[in-house]
Amino acid sequence: MSSNAAPWRRWYKTERWRKLRERILLRDMYICQKTGVLLSGKHPAPNSPVIHHDKEHRGNEVLFWDEDNLVSVSKQWHDSEAQRQEQETLQHRGVWY
Repeated sequence: MSSNAAPWRRWYKTERWRKLRERILLRDMYICQKTGVLLSGKHPAPNSPVIHHDKEHRGNEVLFWDEDNLVSVSKQWHDSEAQRQEQETLQHRGVWY
């Protein structure tokens, strides 16, 4: 990771995130909350689980860790639909911490 990377990217490497990720998957019963697909694949399979921030956190630590802002989704949904939505809002993003 380059020194220019956003500091919040480190949060994904923490034990806190690993535990939170598992809590969200269990809460959502390993079901994609956007498509209903069973999240049984191993990365990088299309049905592998990804934890998605419904509201972009933009480096906001409260939003990043907020369990109510997190949902289980499939890698396929995240890599297509979520990314498309983010691209559409590029001009509205504002400052990233």
